[in-house]
Amino acid sequence: MRTWAKNASRSVSGTLFPDVCLGCGTFVTKQGVVCARCWADLHFIERPFCEVNGTPFTVDFGLGAVSADAIANPPHYHAARSATIHVSIARRLVTRLKYGDRTDLAPWMADWMVRAGRDFINETELIVPIPLHRWRYFSRRYNQSAELARAISQKTGKPHNPAALARKKSTRQQVGLNLRQRQENVRGAFIVPEEQHIQIAGRTILLVDDVLTTGATVNAAAKALQKSGAAKIYVLTFSQVVPHFIEPHKIRSG
Repeated sequence: MRTWAKNASRSVSGTLFPDVCLGCGTFVTKQGVVCARCWADLHFIERPFCEVNGTPFTVDFGLGAVSADAIANPPHYHAARSATIHVSIARRLVTRLKYGDRTDLAPWMADWMVRAGRDFINETELIVPIPLHRWRYFSRRYNQSAELARAISQKTGKPHNPAALARKKSTRQQVGLNLRQRQENVRGAFIVPEEQHIQIAGRTILLVDDVLTTGATVNAAAKALQKSGAAKIYVLTFSQVVPHFIEPHKIRSG
């Protein structure tokens, strides 16, 4: 009876909520996958890449290579990784999660993030999302980074604490700002509440966000965690903006 009930429930669920591609909404064989066309538009970040900020290289400089930017501007975090390049379907998924109330996308996006962060997830002792300011949280009703962090926690068994980091000042949207403006915008924006210091001190932290653009936001957050005594800070995002990246199909069509 239990098996019959489970199969019946799955059948009803499939009828009411058919399995569709995460990217374009066409029908697919099972939930949480993308169709062949959308899969071709997903650009996963694989080595070779900068070992510090995770930005892909066009040339293989060998294991352990670090970009000129990471050398010139060393971040407060130990290393960052991203699952995909922030173009096409990846950008659409982030937009839907962030602004479209599509929190159901978080577990599927987290699958790819766990794969990208496999280098340091085993070291992780606590998962912490980039927080929203309370006014933005009230208007949006949820924090997309916290949704991703919770999903990663569930998939890895690592504890997460969405209250370990707070945004103490309301900042402008980072969209449209250059690197210096972004850095100034988030300067001093984050704090570890006093009662949370014990959660951070001496521990390896996995800082989670949806997109890595210039790194200004995660760097400011990592600085606050560092001040509270974090032993090591890793950054994991779903996608990363890669300047001058041109999608292969645009090269062919051009």
